[in-house]
Amino acid sequence: MEAAAEERWASLCNCVVNFLLEERYHLTALELLQELQEDGRHAHALRLRSFFSDPAAFPPDLVARASSAPPGADPQSLLEEKIAAEEKLALTDYDLRLAKEDLSRLKLELQKQKELSPDGSNATGPLSDASTNEGSSQHDKRDAKISTLGPLKDNERKDLNCAVKEYLLLAGYRLAAMTFIEEVPDQDLDVWINSSACVPDALRRYYYQYLSSTTEAAEEKISILRENETLLKDNERLSAEKDSLLKNREVANSQTAALRKSLEAAHKDIKEKEKTVQDLKQSLEIQRKELNDCRAEITSLKMHIEGTRSSKQLSAGDTDGFSSANSMGEAVVLSSAHDNLKGSESITSKLTSEVSLGEGTKKDHESMGSGVECSPGPEAAVPCSTAEDSGNGTSGEDKSGRNICFEDLSVNGNLHGAGNIKGDSDSISAYLPEDKVHSEKVESPCKQKSSDKMALETIKIVSDALPKIVPYVLINHREELLPLIICAIEKHPDSDVRDSLTHTLFNLIKRPDGQQRRIIMDACVELAKSVGEMRTETELLPQCWEQINHQYEERRLLVAQSCGEIAVYVRPEIRDSLILSIVQQLVEDSATVVREAATHNLALLLPLFPNLDKYYKVEELMFQLVCDPSGAVVNVALKELVPAIVRWGDKLDQILRVLLTHILASAQRCPPISGVEGTIDSHLRVLREQERWNIDVLLRMLTELLPFIHQKAIDTCPIADDPSTGSTPESYFSESCLKLYATGETEWSAFEWMHTECLPDLIKLACLLPAKEDNLRTVIRKYLLDVSGRYGIDYLEHIMLPVFLVAAGDIDSSDFTYFPLATQSRVRGLRPKTSVAEKLGIVCVLPLLLSGVLGSPSRRQQLEEYLRKLLIQNTKDGSFSMHHTAEIIDAVRFLCIFEEHHVAVFNIVWEMVVSSDANLKTNAAALLKALVPYISVKVASTHVLPALITLGSDQNLTVKYASIEAFGAVAQHFKNDMIVDKIRIQMDAFLEDGSHEATVSVIRALAVAVPHTTDRLREYILPTTFNFSSLH
Repeated sequence: MEAAAEERWASLCNCVVNFLLEERYHLTALELLQELQEDGRHAHALRLRSFFSDPAAFPPDLVARASSAPPGADPQSLLEEKIAAEEKLALTDYDLRLAKEDLSRLKLELQKQKELSPDGSNATGPLSDASTNEGSSQHDKRDAKISTLGPLKDNERKDLNCAVKEYLLLAGYRLAAMTFIEEVPDQDLDVWINSSACVPDALRRYYYQYLSSTTEAAEEKISILRENETLLKDNERLSAEKDSLLKNREVANSQTAALRKSLEAAHKDIKEKEKTVQDLKQSLEIQRKELNDCRAEITSLKMHIEGTRSSKQLSAGDTDGFSSANSMGEAVVLSSAHDNLKGSESITSKLTSEVSLGEGTKKDHESMGSGVECSPGPEAAVPCSTAEDSGNGTSGEDKSGRNICFEDLSVNGNLHGAGNIKGDSDSISAYLPEDKVHSEKVESPCKQKSSDKMALETIKIVSDALPKIVPYVLINHREELLPLIICAIEKHPDSDVRDSLTHTLFNLIKRPDGQQRRIIMDACVELAKSVGEMRTETELLPQCWEQINHQYEERRLLVAQSCGEIAVYVRPEIRDSLILSIVQQLVEDSATVVREAATHNLALLLPLFPNLDKYYKVEELMFQLVCDPSGAVVNVALKELVPAIVRWGDKLDQILRVLLTHILASAQRCPPISGVEGTIDSHLRVLREQERWNIDVLLRMLTELLPFIHQKAIDTCPIADDPSTGSTPESYFSESCLKLYATGETEWSAFEWMHTECLPDLIKLACLLPAKEDNLRTVIRKYLLDVSGRYGIDYLEHIMLPVFLVAAGDIDSSDFTYFPLATQSRVRGLRPKTSVAEKLGIVCVLPLLLSGVLGSPSRRQQLEEYLRKLLIQNTKDGSFSMHHTAEIIDAVRFLCIFEEHHVAVFNIVWEMVVSSDANLKTNAAALLKALVPYISVKVASTHVLPALITLGSDQNLTVKYASIEAFGAVAQHFKNDMIVDKIRIQMDAFLEDGSHEATVSVIRALAVAVPHTTDRLREYILPTTFNFSSLH
């Protein structure tokens, strides 16, 4: 315990010494050196003694003056101190001698223990050394890490100063403590500020805390402190930023308020100006009406004067005075009316200048006036006769007034049924005297004015009555109201009433069928033609938007079918914004018919878009509709929308890149069949229903795009000008053209895309499909046949065939003569590099090679030769066909899904059946078993059964047993009586052999066929099985 206490004391003393020297408190350190020497703690003073022993830094006289020894010390006292020190030294030597004796005794005991247990001793030594080394390394590590703490901070220095002063006082070094207080003038060491470091006996507590904690904890605490400081600084900075942002916000708010006030003032000003314009327009209309009334009155007065003149010629001489007086009075009335007319015309001209009527209105009036002048009728005859009769009695201004009056009359008559009025006036004039006819014609402007008012009143009455009438009209007859509704919407002056009538138009029938929707759509189109772009946007389109979420799909379908047709009659910028948004909402509809109609109308809408700003949104909609779960929507998207987008956007490369990415991603996101690495099942994917559907429709989309791909390759052909290649579509991909392409001197990226990107990606997709995904392989096969049909026989033989041969692992049969050198490396990279990849190529790529490439109608003979090579020739020389027989048989099975290849396959099968090689016969039996589900009854009777009977008669038992399994497959799939009888006869022959293996094979094959075969074969199988079980 004493040794541990001494060690802790020495450690504390060392800490103080280090602190004093680092902080350059040299006087305190010198006092501490003297006091340590006086206490006999020479070991603790070694570092101080060595530090102050340098004469260059500390001359002896300076050290003597700075020493705390009393100046009046005599030699006697120094001698006594020397004697006391020698006595202490002697005691220390005695203690050292005793310690050495104890140490030697312990060494002897340890040696004895080593001799008694050498294993333990050997283990103890390295362990102790390791622990010692570990401790020293840990200490060095701690020192190294603590040394990187950086310079002391002010608060840390103050706390340490107080702790050191407290230590010196507690240790009894009062002189050193006094010197230390004098050497720290900027701090009152008697007052320790209350903080977490202010504790009693602080230095010892720091020391114990340090020893009890690990280096990692200390470092963590230090890092936390530093992080806290950083966070405090960041907090201050953020507070400053917050204050600045708040100030900016206040400024912005004040600016916003000012702008809002100015905007409100501008709105008020606009409203006042609009009100002023309306008032001026109303006053203009009133003045025009007054002007027309004055003109009509003048005309009637002139006509009356003419009548009086004619009667005056027939009257007697004694009545002349009265007539002249009467005519003079009428002349006065006429002149006063003429003055009033001039005043009205001046007021009208002023109002016209203030309102600033547009040039279009003037042109409309001029066109209506010219139309009236050319139209015959009694209205046109009136001004002519009047002008001739009153030529000397009226001025030119009166003539113009009369012309304007009758022009207005004729225009109003054309707008409101002038034809009927003409007919009536003609029929009446035949029975009336001439003067009465003239009087009727003179009074026609007043009647026309009243007819205008009557027409407007009629429109208002009809508009008010229609919403009340519609519910009580039979649904099948409501379309007869459409002309009234359209006319009321077009003519009514009140926008609210027009909105109500438009709502009635869209809601005319609760759930309209196809014919009714067509009638309503035609009415909407006619209305849009009549009212113009602005009213179509403000009145028709809002009604379409309201119907988007209607509960009945027929109403939503009406909107979907009408958007594309109404889009023609709105501004271009509305088509790709509001109407596209409506279509986008309808694309998300739950009803299939609505999505189908939205797809069709989106295709109609694209050519009307003013630019390609919304291309990527439309492309996203296209892929969404192509992958729609409904087949009807997919068909419309593939047949109409996809071609429309290609023509509109002209970004075929972008669409193809995204399409191939979607196809591969749909398969790759599915989980593998097996998680065991290094097996073929770890590469094949279990397709979910959604991913299977997506891949199917995307492959169909690729097929629909093939004409555009082919045409782009033709359009970008760099060697089309060569006279040797010709100019027909087939000549662009002829053998001579391919030879020029193979030189690599020209770049033809649109042509290379097919065999460098498209076909390799389809091969990657095929290598992800398990064996049961025959439907997707069929779609890929159809695309490959379409490619060969469009690009020609030479492209098929020299480009497509090498690509698929390499991918299937048969690189020896590949010919790269027609590939440029840069392309050859990419095609050769498709070759399988591992045994698993080779097997994957046979399982997944070989079926496409046989059915999609060699299965082309022009390559039937080459297909038969390649099948003979795979199934017969290559099995003799130990090629890859021997090791992958089952995979090759499965590829031939996929080929036999298509009936046109049955002849070639059965020719090869018969060659295998009649062969002398037992392996070929066994493979023939396995191949026949695989082909049974894809053949007809006729083929089974004429080809399969004879071949199986031949194999069943073979002397080789392996061949015979293989044929039994094939017989079971035939029994499972065919219920024809003749086929069943042949199977029973052959099975009896197998059972008569008496072989146990043959009997087991027969029972196993027929047991599989029991649930699917006929009753006759079932009655044969059950007793046979019973007899077999009783015998065994």
